[in-house]
Amino acid sequence: MSTSPLANANLSPSPHRAGRLGLAFSAGLVFAAGLVLSGMTQPLKVLGFLDITAVTQGPFPGLWDPTLAFVMGGAVCVTLLAFAWTQRMTQTPVFANAFHAPAVSQIDWPLVGGAALFGVGWGLAGYCPGPALAAALLSVDALIFTAAMLVGMLICKSFLRQN
Repeated sequence: MSTSPLANANLSPSPHRAGRLGLAFSAGLVFAAGLVLSGMTQPLKVLGFLDITAVTQGPFPGLWDPTLAFVMGGAVCVTLLAFAWTQRMTQTPVFANAFHAPAVSQIDWPLVGGAALFGVGWGLAGYCPGPALAAALLSVDALIFTAAMLVGMLICKSFLRQN
């Protein structure tokens, strides 16, 4: 008998549950707003960033758009500071029993293959999961991408369950 992921999440009816859900919803809204404001929900802007040949070649030389590098760099800096601050300030999280770290810390073939597949998909479509979800209500293309992404996730989950 398998248990659902929610059974392990300790989502008992309590003020902590409301706090967790409120915090998750707020963080998602801030993340989505940042993606929209930074332009990461615009596939042409993303493709302009990923196409480094546009620096000197192509039909429009010099149209490479480096602005998303600053967006990603800023996000990495904020994340590093937040992790360092959190580890110094508290031993346990407010809305959970413990911090959760990845169980595997090695680079293996599934990780490399997944990263390559992600990169190819991002380069072809101009969307990755976060920006696609943030833009799904704003664009038919993003909605189609999100639906296809969810179908792909279900197929992958059923494939992994069989093995």
